[in-house]
Amino acid sequence: MGIESLPVITALWLGILTSLSPCPLATNIAAVGWLAGAGSRPSRTLTAGVLYGIGRALSYTALAGLLTASLLSTVTTARFLQYDLNRALGPLLILVGMVLLELLPLPVSGLDLESRGRKVAQRGRGVGALLLGALFALSFCPVSAALFFGSLLPLATSESSTLLLPAVYGLGTAIPVLILATLLAFGARSIGAAFRKMEAVEKVIRRATGILFVGAGLYLSWIYVLRPALLH
Repeated sequence: MGIESLPVITALWLGILTSLSPCPLATNIAAVGWLAGAGSRPSRTLTAGVLYGIGRALSYTALAGLLTASLLSTVTTARFLQYDLNRALGPLLILVGMVLLELLPLPVSGLDLESRGRKVAQRGRGVGALLLGALFALSFCPVSAALFFGSLLPLATSESSTLLLPAVYGLGTAIPVLILATLLAFGARSIGAAFRKMEAVEKVIRRATGILFVGAGLYLSWIYVLRPALLH
């Protein structure tokens, strides 16, 4: 596995971390549980969860792909990527890392989509689950917004990837949802314990990722901003 695969691995990791963040994780559990309904067959529960996860992945992929394509289509952005991205990336990584470490509050109010989503889902467990996932994916909280807008979009833009990296990110966001759906389908009693474990794991990996981002941001800031300024 060479260095060329690093952006793909990073996009997948960002997607998984986004879905494990507190707001999306709680929403995913509530949504999959509600879609499953009391007394549903395991196959029906699993199908609803899979479709819900696919809906989230498609929504993230489409949004990231459109935004990346829009950014790449402008001459100003192309010039920025060629000359200024490295200088901006360091401070940006530091800010995202501080959000992940809860050192910097990010005022993001998600769209109030829960009531609309449930009405859409009422139209059918299949298509409804898919649309519910797509709608809920657009409700960003501070951590998921920092990961999506502050990390994925710069990564996809710098790699000129309007489809691959957004799609890998979307796939990453669906993986924890599929695990939740499986737990609900075949081991509903263990979902509470699994949720607590996932919360604990999320805190560890979020903080580790935050430290990594801050460290990388400090390094890039020194290489591309501070050292050139001191030399001049």
